[in-house]
Amino acid sequence: MDFVSGLLSSVDWSKDSLYLSLFAIAFNPTAWNIVARNEYHNKTITRLFGGSSKYGCYFLAVMIFGFGLIRDTLYERALSEQPRHTILPEPFKVVVPAILFLLGQTFVITSTWALGITGTFLGDYFGILMDHRVEGFPFNVLRDPMYVGSTMCFAAGALWYERPAGLLITLYVHIVYVIALRFEGPFTDMIYSTRAANASNAKKEL
Repeated sequence: MDFVSGLLSSVDWSKDSLYLSLFAIAFNPTAWNIVARNEYHNKTITRLFGGSSKYGCYFLAVMIFGFGLIRDTLYERALSEQPRHTILPEPFKVVVPAILFLLGQTFVITSTWALGITGTFLGDYFGILMDHRVEGFPFNVLRDPMYVGSTMCFAAGALWYERPAGLLITLYVHIVYVIALRFEGPFTDMIYSTRAANASNAKKEL
């Protein structure tokens, strides 16, 4: 509790950049879940691209990636306007954030590589389903390596720039991702369960 209260007292709550960062962090997964569910039910983006679910998914991928860059920029700006305090002693103040960032980026990049563009950027909501579950690295280490990796990168930034406010933002990121997964995970499971049921029914009809 003393550690948490110390972090809270080290935050400059008067900075608008802090709230913009928090808004962007919550906006991204919330918006993409809403957009993706709408796509699954109504095919809105697919229709915009002449019925091409592939191009629709690529468009959403560009949007997600672009807004992710905006989110990261707002986070860096928020950190730059927050008070700086020593969090870790030497040499850990350099080594720990560097390791966290490298591991986080490794999880994010290898997740994207394993899933591909459509697998990473909600292609299943467009009807672009994978043939089988990806079980290799990093999914054999973590269930949600992309979200974990992203959270690690937020923590790395907070430690590298020595901004206690960044650690609180990182905790907020973790909470947002946990909530998002409670909606995203079951819905994705439903999509694949529906495909399996339809395939089973088709075999019975034959």
